[in-house]
Amino acid sequence: MTAKPRSLIVGNWKMNGLRRSLAEIAQIAQGYDAKLRRDCELIVCPPVTLVYLAAKDAVGSRIAIGAQDCHIEASGAFTGEISAEMLADCGATTVIVGHSERRSYNAETDGDVKSKALAALRAGLMPIICVGETNSDREGGHTIAVIKRQLAGSVPGSADSEPIVVAYEPVWAIGTGLTPTHADIVEVHRFIHRELNALLGSHASPLRRVLYGGSVKPSNAKDILALEYVDGALIGGASLKAEDFLAIARAAPAPR
Repeated sequence: MTAKPRSLIVGNWKMNGLRRSLAEIAQIAQGYDAKLRRDCELIVCPPVTLVYLAAKDAVGSRIAIGAQDCHIEASGAFTGEISAEMLADCGATTVIVGHSERRSYNAETDGDVKSKALAALRAGLMPIICVGETNSDREGGHTIAVIKRQLAGSVPGSADSEPIVVAYEPVWAIGTGLTPTHADIVEVHRFIHRELNALLGSHASPLRRVLYGGSVKPSNAKDILALEYVDGALIGGASLKAEDFLAIARAAPAPR
């Protein structure tokens, strides 16, 4: 059994949330007590319109605020885009890159994702790099091959790229209520850890973690978070309500 660091629980609000939704972050902060802080780290990634306000409200709470995407350039004539430097200036400490919805709806390639991860690191943000297979990949038996290709193309290949987080999100499980078997999750997470060691060096940083994302909810979080090689979770819909998000966080095992 490998050593487990403190779990990292990340909430991705996607295109949801208005200013009144900041009350959910306030409730999360109230529930993030000393025991929970010992067991897990919490990051909430609201839409970009709320990043500054959320970061301002989260000061002193030990909850980190992240963003859901960034541009590869620091500045320039890119109407409507947001740079990693701008996100850092708003108080963000991390940014999700390569989410399957961005890869699908915005046709982002592995190369695009790597460029965004590098931009995040340039700005002092921790990138959460998403990888995952589609249902056709899975049914064709290509899951590991797809993950290998995505990691090779999306992860900056240097030990200097720490801290870095990878989130495994089987595309077919996102928002569907379906999850892979526990054995499948462990197999993929073990593979990702090994590939990251090959890409970044076998001396793993305590900040190099592999999260599971794909229909994680309070009812299945305890079993998933207890699995070997699973270092936390990337939560979608269940992160929109403080009660559900905290229930998932409380399901995290104590570090060992």
